[in-house]
Amino acid sequence: MCDYSLELYRSRPATQEEQYTLRRFPSGTMGFTAARDCETAVCIPADARLRLEGIGEAVQQAYSVGPIEEVVMTRVEGGAYAHKDAVKFANGREVLLQSFNAGLTAEVIAFTSDLTGIGEMRRWRSPADLVDA
Repeated sequence: MCDYSLELYRSRPATQEEQYTLRRFPSGTMGFTAARDCETAVCIPADARLRLEGIGEAVQQAYSVGPIEEVVMTRVEGGAYAHKDAVKFANGREVLLQSFNAGLTAEVIAFTSDLTGIGEMRRWRSPADLVDA
């Protein structure tokens, strides 16, 4: 999935085992891109399991996570023009992609169809439900 403001750009779906980099697009929205095409947004579906590397110190401290974590892509509820793409850490904390540092890398470990029992981890929530530090 791609946040609303990435609709301005070319996009394509993510593929398993490809590495992506989080970058800030000219619209101001953080989104993933592949190394070979940094102008195309890569859309990662909800419930995909990712391995994040390069999580910044501020996020590590605020959400009690390390620099490398496995997460589940999720989507939070919000208004028509609110960012919704987020990840859920193993400790249950959910963080909007907008809170992460540019340069963070992600690799898709598995998609929903490859996972069992992951559906219970996906929750539609309001951004107000996300813990801010």
